[in-house]
Amino acid sequence: MSASPFPYLVPAVLLGGALVAVWRWAQRAARAEYIRGYKLPVGLFDKLRKQRPELSIKDCQLVSHALRQYFLTYLKSGCRFVSMPSQVVDDLWHELILYTRAYEVFCRKAFGRFLHHTPAVVLGSARDSNAGLRRCWWFACLEENINPRKPTRLPLLFALDAKLKIADGFRYAVNCSGLTEQNESGARVIYCGGDFASTGFDGTTDGFGDSDSHGSGDASGDSSHNSGCNGGCSGGCSGGCGEEIERGMGPVLALSQSLVLFLGAMIFDRISGRLSSRARCG
Repeated sequence: MSASPFPYLVPAVLLGGALVAVWRWAQRAARAEYIRGYKLPVGLFDKLRKQRPELSIKDCQLVSHALRQYFLTYLKSGCRFVSMPSQVVDDLWHELILYTRAYEVFCRKAFGRFLHHTPAVVLGSARDSNAGLRRCWWFACLEENINPRKPTRLPLLFALDAKLKIADGFRYAVNCSGLTEQNESGARVIYCGGDFASTGFDGTTDGFGDSDSHGSGDASGDSSHNSGCNGGCSGGCSGGCGEEIERGMGPVLALSQSLVLFLGAMIFDRISGRLSSRARCG
C-alpha cells in the first residue's frame, strides 16, 4: 500500500508561505537599496538651480537625499498613495520626470510600476491628500528612527523647505506651542508634526500607521486599510508594489532566490525519499 502524501502537505504549505514572505522581504530590501544608490541623471541639479538659483550644489544634494526618502516612503507603504510635503523636493521630482526614459526605468526597478507626479500639499480638507501626507510622515519618521507619534525632531523631507529658506515652501515644527502659526492675512505659515495624529482637519487619521511598519522606530500602527491608490500609481491599482523582479537588484535578492530553490529541492527530495521507502516497505 502506497504511503499518503497528505501528512506532508501542511508543513510544506507553511514552509512555502514562509519562503514567499522571505522572497518578498528580500525584493523590497533590494528595491530600497536600489533607491538609496540611484544615480540621478547628469544635469538634473542645473535644471533645479535655474528654478531655485539660491541653492548651492550641496543644497541640491540634500534635496536629492530627501527625494530618495520620499521614494522610500512610497515603497515602504506598499506603494500606496503618499503626498509630497516639500516644495523644493517636488521641484526636483518634476525635473527628474522630464528625463522620461530614465525615470521610467527607475520606477520599474524601484517599484515595479510607474509613480505619477502629484503636487506638494499640506493638511487641509482633502481626505486623500491628508491620508497621503500622514502616510508619508509615518514612513519618513521610521526611516530616520523617529517615533511618528511622539517625534522629537522632523524627518528631512518635512524639514527641508525651512532649512533651505524656500520662499514658497512649507515650514514644519515638531511642536507649535508658542509659535505664530498664521500671518497677518490669516494664512497658515507653520505646520505641526503633531497634527498628523490629529482628527482636527478631516475628522479621521487615515494614513497614519495604516500599513505594515517596516524599518525601525518604536511606533506601531494598524495593519488594515484600503489600498489608497488615488493618484499614486498608474493603471491597475491592485494594491502593493508591482511584483516584477529585476536582475542585478542586489545580493540580498540573489541570496533569497538561491535559498528558496535550495530549501525547495531539499523538501522535495526528503518527501520523495520517504514516500518511496514506505512504498517499498508496504
